[in-house]
Amino acid sequence: MTAGAVQASESERVLIVAPLGRDSTIAAAILSEARLPVLVCPDLPHLRGELDKGAGAALIAEEALQTSDYPALAHWVEQQPPWSDLPIVLIAHRGGGTERNPAARRLAAALGNVTFLERPFHPTTLVSVIQTALRGRQRQYEARDRIEAIRAAEAMLERRVEERTAELASANRQLADQIAERERVESVLRQTQRLEAVGQLTSGVAHDFNNLLMVILGNVRQMQKAVGDDPPLRRRLAMIAQAAERGAHLTAQMLAFSRRQQLEPRAVDLNDTVRSMHDLLQATMGGSVRIQTVLQPDLWPAMIDPTQIELVILNLAINARDAMEVGGTLTVETGNVTLAIPSRPEEPGAGEYVMVAVTDTGSGMSPDVLAKVFEPFFTTKEVGKGSGLGLSQVYGLAKQSGGGVRIDSALGAGTSVRVFLPRAATGPPAEVAEAAAEPEPLARDLKVLLVDDDNAVREVTAGILQDLGYRVLEAGSGAAALDMLDRQAAIDVLLLDFAMPGMNGAEVARQARARRPGLPILFLTGYADIEALPQANDDGVLRKPFVQNELAAKLRSVLRLD
Repeated sequence: MTAGAVQASESERVLIVAPLGRDSTIAAAILSEARLPVLVCPDLPHLRGELDKGAGAALIAEEALQTSDYPALAHWVEQQPPWSDLPIVLIAHRGGGTERNPAARRLAAALGNVTFLERPFHPTTLVSVIQTALRGRQRQYEARDRIEAIRAAEAMLERRVEERTAELASANRQLADQIAERERVESVLRQTQRLEAVGQLTSGVAHDFNNLLMVILGNVRQMQKAVGDDPPLRRRLAMIAQAAERGAHLTAQMLAFSRRQQLEPRAVDLNDTVRSMHDLLQATMGGSVRIQTVLQPDLWPAMIDPTQIELVILNLAINARDAMEVGGTLTVETGNVTLAIPSRPEEPGAGEYVMVAVTDTGSGMSPDVLAKVFEPFFTTKEVGKGSGLGLSQVYGLAKQSGGGVRIDSALGAGTSVRVFLPRAATGPPAEVAEAAAEPEPLARDLKVLLVDDDNAVREVTAGILQDLGYRVLEAGSGAAALDMLDRQAAIDVLLLDFAMPGMNGAEVARQARARRPGLPILFLTGYADIEALPQANDDGVLRKPFVQNELAAKLRSVLRLD
């Protein structure tokens, strides 16, 4: 017999103490015949020792308690753990119950869980009483096991908390060492990191925010189609659409500041750029600074990366804000200029340029400071408030684009930074108004599998696709989309959201192409970092929120229908 089996048997046995007469022999025979484990103890000290090994119940004759060993038993009963209440069956003389016998009441109070069994006892009665006692004892053991399991779990949790706390403390120490080691570099780059932090914070919510805008724009467009001749209602719907488009533009504008990308110069209307940045500049400068714009009519188009010039204007505005302690005026100006031979190395060569200038009413700069202002990491600001990279970045972009910079400043008289950009040969392409003619439905039936975990976005997109003449299958997860690809033979194009729980769009695209190598795939995404997509190009990606014409054009491109 194993140790576990012995322990289980001892914990379930019935201990009998009846030193006088044949009670112990008779009771043991009856209980053994009922297949109950029994041990006869000659006296209370022996019983006390066996109780420490384990017992399911005790059967004690009343006269055995009338000895000097009784207090030791009572003490053992009193010292039981909280889960334990040993069942004791007391064999008493007829009429010896608690109703007539004060001594029996005292015994019951001292020994706790006591049941009286009067002589002469019937075998069936004895077996029934003992079985009842054993069942109660078994529930106590179950409670003990649960308590021990809870304590073990608590101990394990405490150990894990201690281990995790130690790991975190170690990680914090390592992080503190790294912070101390890099403190000098971080102080130099803090201004740049502040701009990157704006983009990181924005990118964290860009996906959800763009999904919300997609739902708003999609439903507004559908309502605009359905509404009748109700000018006030149509005007309100147009206001909602414009607000949503403005939100999408601001989100894209903020995201642009956090991404590092190669210059992509093209013809840009700087007047439109300045107008579109007004709200962003106002939020950056705060309510105490007045912002005014001076935009030249008939401004020439400038050849510049539109994202980078926005970054330049924002950078100059932040520098201007820091130079103005409280209040002040920030002026953003555009103009057409023709320059002669430059007098400073940072100025551009002779020729025609488009200028954007940022002027403040701040503290200005001395000639000594002005001579060093384009040197990387040079700054007059306190530690932690400037990196010295802002103006050097402006200078680098202007020179890389074929232009230059001029700074005019004097102590107490403010600063004006003029950025000169090359004139573009042609104007920027005209934007196609959303109210243009609706795209014609496709000539042939094509089936689209649309995958997006956002139900509202999926419903809006499905409605646009149906309006375009496509048949639409929908899936709310990557796994569901792959299952549908396995079951549906005729699927002409796969439309995928990128940021989905469980399996993102990149993984779905990889597995889909393994199943169907030639299947066209178009990502519909509000995700911030387009470089994370497996096919980061204009043909394979459409940013949310989008409108019907944009989706139609992208689908025709990936399906090669044009």
